[in-house]
Amino acid sequence: MKRLLAGACMAAATAVWATASVPVDAGKSKIVATFTQMGVDVDADFLEFSGELRYDPAAPKKGSAKLQIDTASFDIGDPDYNSEVRKAEWLDSKNHPQATFESTAIEPLGSNRFKATGTLSLKGKTQTVTSEIAVKTQGALRHFSGSLPISRKTFAIGDAEWDEVLDDQVTVKFDIVAPAS
Repeated sequence: MKRLLAGACMAAATAVWATASVPVDAGKSKIVATFTQMGVDVDADFLEFSGELRYDPAAPKKGSAKLQIDTASFDIGDPDYNSEVRKAEWLDSKNHPQATFESTAIEPLGSNRFKATGTLSLKGKTQTVTSEIAVKTQGALRHFSGSLPISRKTFAIGDAEWDEVLDDQVTVKFDIVAPAS
């Protein structure tokens, strides 16, 4: 009986461990926004972000993700441009220092791929978004990679006078890395 009870406790502890939240390794992760300005694609990184992931390959529907992105860390590659995009008409980093994503549903697609649906909050506006994500385990790390198209107009990023210069669609590409539990 003691062995059965010990075995049941071990199985329960393993199940809890397998679905425990793990922190995002921001030093190994990457979040890049790609937009088109005057017909030229521009990639700009978000340099500061954090978050937690919960993922069990045997039960992906029970997974979750929560990310916080520092909007002032958006780096176009030039200090003057970086200061400009922090202003109220762009990311408004003073009043909205963080963008957040929180998953609400995970749907397995097979072959280590799934669809994550959640809420994206940016510049005081919230929208439900969906992204297809590929999962790859490399040693002690797990990579969650994908992209997410968003409309800058939906989030009031850039005044209307910029509509002739910037495309509305921005693609957020990500490779989020966390310990494989």
